[in-house]
Amino acid sequence: MTEPTCRRELEIEVPAEDVQKAIERIAKEFARVARVPGFRPGKAPVTLIRRRFADDIKSEVLQSLVPERIEQAVTEQKLNPVTQPQVDKVEFSESGPLKFRAVFEVLPEFELKDYKGIEVEVASLELTDADVTKALEEMRERAATFVPVEGRAIQDGDYAVLKLVGTPEGGSAEPIQAENVLCHIGSEETIDAFNQNLRGAQAGEHKRFNVAYPADYPDPKLSSKSYHYAVEILGVKIKKLPELDDDFAKEVSDAATLEELRGKVRQGLEAARDQRQTDEARQKLLEKLTAMHDFPVPGALVEHQMDVRLERVVRSLASQGVDPRAVNVDWVSLRRRQQERAVADVKAELLLDRIATAEKIEVSDEELDKELEHMASHTGESAAAVRARLTKQGALDRMRSKLRSDKALEWLYRNARIQMSPEGRK
Repeated sequence: MTEPTCRRELEIEVPAEDVQKAIERIAKEFARVARVPGFRPGKAPVTLIRRRFADDIKSEVLQSLVPERIEQAVTEQKLNPVTQPQVDKVEFSESGPLKFRAVFEVLPEFELKDYKGIEVEVASLELTDADVTKALEEMRERAATFVPVEGRAIQDGDYAVLKLVGTPEGGSAEPIQAENVLCHIGSEETIDAFNQNLRGAQAGEHKRFNVAYPADYPDPKLSSKSYHYAVEILGVKIKKLPELDDDFAKEVSDAATLEELRGKVRQGLEAARDQRQTDEARQKLLEKLTAMHDFPVPGALVEHQMDVRLERVVRSLASQGVDPRAVNVDWVSLRRRQQERAVADVKAELLLDRIATAEKIEVSDEELDKELEHMASHTGESAAAVRARLTKQGALDRMRSKLRSDKALEWLYRNARIQMSPEGRK
């Protein structure tokens, strides 16, 4: 028993009579426009034209008959191709039938199982006063100011203001030059060599020391690299947090009092929690839905989805200011590791498409316009410009399809049975 696949091979034969008709029709077209020495345009005998332009006529016949017969066979067999047919094993003669093979992938056929009322369990995330207090403290941290201190050495908790030049060992990376860098002395996130060499120093001093960055250092441009630093201490500052009072509430928000700010923070945390729980429920619904169905997926769609997932990694690095080409990553292996997840993504999309069809879920022009306006608000373009660009790229239909899948997933979520479990249970 062979494993099911979305690959299809069609052995197609065009009767000799149809081939002859196509040859005669195309030869006559050539005869009308061909220039043959010794004959006025359009007056050369068709038999001469067929001999003289045999290869060109053959090419035109194939271009005419092959796509036509593939489309006919696909329609008769009710197939839904997702790739362009690859044609091989062509047998052509002027007196016989035309034979060839067309190879392509199709959408899989499967029976849609009962998808209404799927039950999933989602962790119940409790929100406490401590969470609100933590969020307020983070707001205080963001609103903090740095106040200069004088007349004493640097100690843990201080922020050293540095001018530094970093020279890579062995020329393995780009040199580093920076001014007015704040270095939090004694902090866990600060490289220990900076803590050790700057603790106890005073403003105006110069220090030289080496730093070996670990392989897991967050900045990929520095990870596993070694630098020699020449550092000048420009000054010393301490962080001053604002008082947690009504004035603070007015400064950081539109709240009039600290108590009102607490209420707004709680509302925001509750909305974020609800969204996390909704996202988790939707993800588990998709996982359960795909686990319920066993069918092959087109390799071409999987390959495309692997590329999409890899592009997300590249965009994420670029958004952090990291050149993906400079990162020591085996991109081939990374792409290969996306395959299992890509297969699941494709299965989920195919299932959502079938559910959307079954439930008559469509995307209106108004909904598409709203999404275009949303995109335009982030790109600085007009909605019309976004539409024109996506249309030119052939991406407008993909956007409509994505919106349709999102609506199908939302329908699935609304009709599911969501069980809330105690926090921490999976």
